[in-house]
Amino acid sequence: MIQVHLQEVFMRSSRGVGLVLGSVLALLSVTPASASASTWTLRGDGQRICLKPDTGHPGAYFFAQVDGSWSATITTGIRNLPPGSFSTGASSLPPGSHDGSYVNGFVGVHIAPAPAGKYFPEVWASDGSASQAVRVEIDFAAGC
Repeated sequence: MIQVHLQEVFMRSSRGVGLVLGSVLALLSVTPASASASTWTLRGDGQRICLKPDTGHPGAYFFAQVDGSWSATITTGIRNLPPGSFSTGASSLPPGSHDGSYVNGFVGVHIAPAPAGKYFPEVWASDGSASQAVRVEIDFAAGC
């Protein structure tokens, strides 16, 4: 039925073609991607925890600050912790925005004892479409 109607319009005038084409585009239009795109940045690169060798820290945390705006929930976490260490929980940020005036995200960690050395885990954030990560440092050294 629509095909027959469109053929009639096309045959009647070129003005009808523009009218139909404009109507079809209006029906199919959506919000431009740039108007609804999330523009956020994970902050917190360069964070460091220093512990004496063979000691741990059961209640440490790293910042997982997200600045900008986002339209989907952002989850945070940490990966590549030293052996025996684990995350104790992380922030989840609902759709919204943040101007960077305070820290809005944290990742809790239980750091297990380890021999002297440096470890470089990554704090990460993801909105389900995009992911970002920042490198942090856990330093087991006698001078801590």
